[in-house]
Amino acid sequence: RALRAERAEIAGAPDDVPEADEDDPKASLPALREAYRAASQVYEKVGVGADLRAEQARAESDESAARAELDRLSNKVRTRAEQLLTSPDGSDGPSRQAAAARAEELVQLLETRMTSASEQLGRLRGETERLAPEDGEAHTGLPEEQLPRDAEHAQALLRTAGAELASRTEALNQARDAHTELLEAHRAAEDAAGGFDEIAAMLRDLLREHTGEDEQEEPEPYPGSPEAARQAAAEARRSLRGCAADLSAAEAAVREASDILVRHANSTRYEQVRTPARQQIRELPASALPEHAQKWADAFAPRLRVLTDELAQLERNRDSIVDRLRGLVESALATLRSAQRLSRLPEGLGEWSGQEFLRIRFEEPDQATLTERLGEVVDEATRAAVRKNSDLRRDGMSLLLRGVAAALQPKGVAVEILKPDAVLRAERVPVGQMGDVFSGGQLLTAAIALYCTMAALRSNDRGHDKHRHAGTLFLDNPIGRANATYLLELQRAVSDALGVQLLYTTGLFDTTALAEFPLVIRLRNDADLRAGLKYISVEEHLRPGLPRETPTGETVHSEITATRMFKRPAPSTP
Repeated sequence: RALRAERAEIAGAPDDVPEADEDDPKASLPALREAYRAASQVYEKVGVGADLRAEQARAESDESAARAELDRLSNKVRTRAEQLLTSPDGSDGPSRQAAAARAEELVQLLETRMTSASEQLGRLRGETERLAPEDGEAHTGLPEEQLPRDAEHAQALLRTAGAELASRTEALNQARDAHTELLEAHRAAEDAAGGFDEIAAMLRDLLREHTGEDEQEEPEPYPGSPEAARQAAAEARRSLRGCAADLSAAEAAVREASDILVRHANSTRYEQVRTPARQQIRELPASALPEHAQKWADAFAPRLRVLTDELAQLERNRDSIVDRLRGLVESALATLRSAQRLSRLPEGLGEWSGQEFLRIRFEEPDQATLTERLGEVVDEATRAAVRKNSDLRRDGMSLLLRGVAAALQPKGVAVEILKPDAVLRAERVPVGQMGDVFSGGQLLTAAIALYCTMAALRSNDRGHDKHRHAGTLFLDNPIGRANATYLLELQRAVSDALGVQLLYTTGLFDTTALAEFPLVIRLRNDADLRAGLKYISVEEHLRPGLPRETPTGETVHSEITATRMFKRPAPSTP
């Protein structure tokens, strides 16, 4: 059985095995199997590939399907196909493809035309059904000569009927237009007749109004011609219309003036006014106000003159105040310029030499603008004085400061000072940034320089600009914050240039800082127990410097000879 199965796997092996000849060589079964395997491999190498065999199978299948489809076609179709193949369009493959494409396009065109024709046929059938008479007969009866014999005759009759319909339609439109014009003319005539009736009624009313019962007389006929009478009547009517228009305008002006007068009297500004005239204006009707107008005008005339004089006096006083304030403002601006000029530093300070420690910049307004702005300041102060619960200060200094601020609008004033440093660079800083940029010692030095500038400015304002001494400044322990040598030198140089004597008091014993001063005195506290008094006396001169000699005959103001302190006793409690 195993041998038969193995023989069945061998392609081309016969079913019947011939009997072996005794003369044939004998070979073992494994050797035969190995020889068969080698022969199979060689055969597969030289045989046809699997892809070609699969393609051959598909081609054979396609051929069978095509042959079956060809067999299903009729003889007429086969004959026509043979004719097409023998024609030039079937000579080769590309020609056959082009002919097939043209045939497809023709088929699509015919199908499109057929679809359009079907749709048009459907629409025509629907239109025919819609226009068909309900009873199934013709819409109307036609005479014998107008019955169509055929389609062409029907079209000719239809054209004739259309032309006749157009002419009848045009005639109808013309008739309608004429009817509309006649209606408009009729309405215009009715309106004119109504207007004439109204004018006649108005004239009759006017004649009755202007003719009293006692004066009713028969109208006399006009002596002139009818044309002159018409002209005179037209002129009278024009004059009457003009007078009526003037009367209406005058009445409107009187009503408007009455309304203004009532609103003026009811204004909250005059709530404190208790005059009878105001009460009458508020209580009387508007139609009765014109009757009392002249009486009120005569009563108010003297008061008007008094108020006019008072207003003129107030205006003069205001101008005087503005002029005085303008002088003070100009003096204040001059003081600012003097402060910048007097802050000029002496030589020997490096880049600071000859520089102005204080720089003040502003734009001076012209006289007209300054007067206008100061007038606004005065008016604002006046309004604040009249208002209740106003927190606007009206003292002289506040008014002057507001005047200076108004004069320097809109840019205001810009103030810059030199920043003290070790190398004395000419670096300027706005005063608003001093707290952010300056150190504690620099702030103190700048404050001393500003005080010296203000002291020199005060001496200059008092007329002592030629006097070298501008005052004395006591400093409470400044060395604690400004112990740098360059700061102390700068303080002393600025004070010496501006004529201010600096007195430093300190409890620190900083020899480096104390070495900068020409005179150093140590003081001590003494007490008189019997008298209950305390004294400050000199203990020793650490640096026995003396102030410079002054010319003979000049009063010395730069020395302190003695001081005395008095302490107020505490109030006794009962």
